[in-house]
Amino acid sequence: MDVTYASYLKLDELLRLQRPLSDAPEHDEMLFIVIHQVHELWLKQLLHELKLLQLALENGHSPTVMRTLRRLITIVKTLLSQVDVLETMTPVSFSSFRERLRTAGGRRSVQFREFEIVLGRRDESVFDGFAEEGPERARLKGAIARRPLYDSFVRYLVHIGYSVPAEVLERDVTQPYEPQPKVQDALADIYTTDPTAWQVCELLVDLDEALQAWRYRHLKMVERTVGGGFEPGGAEAVKHLKDRLLEPVFPDLWQVRDRL
Repeated sequence: MDVTYASYLKLDELLRLQRPLSDAPEHDEMLFIVIHQVHELWLKQLLHELKLLQLALENGHSPTVMRTLRRLITIVKTLLSQVDVLETMTPVSFSSFRERLRTAGGRRSVQFREFEIVLGRRDESVFDGFAEEGPERARLKGAIARRPLYDSFVRYLVHIGYSVPAEVLERDVTQPYEPQPKVQDALADIYTTDPTAWQVCELLVDLDEALQAWRYRHLKMVERTVGGGFEPGGAEAVKHLKDRLLEPVFPDLWQVRDRL
């Protein structure tokens, strides 16, 4: 049997997955489902690209690093633009079906939590909402045990000839990364003498900035469309977003600017 567009993409299965919870659904419930399913697909791709990026960094392969970073940045910007679509849903529209969602908010996305972990998040709240012995928690624990992205970047610095202290390379990756003056020494050298590595650094900064913009737009969308005091959005989600709003993913790359 020949492969067709529909069979290759499993469209019959895919297009049956948008199922509002009631027999007479509110119109905007379909939009809510589609947007979040699309987000999950993009998160799957982001995690896929991050695996390649970490491998390329640890092998010192700058062309693949730069190409993959550009793709990651473009995907994050695509997610950012999709907030515009979700904001066409008014608070009244959302309130017409939100009680059916119970605790099915975006903060319960195991892929989003894993994405944050790969980017360096290390705190117990990452497990909130997942059963103690469930597969989601096991998946997140596995992610925390692996190197985050920035630790792979530090190994990239060593691979291309820069000195990084052994205690940084051998640190406990289950703990948050703390800014490192010795790493910043290498970065300051890169910014003045190494155009290729400088481009890698700036692409990481571009990714960090895009992530901060995504957080901000997500926060304002929640405040505007969902409001406070109700799961799955509400005050808890707003507080979580505000707490992390301006937190840099790669602090050394921001702090080194004070030296340049």
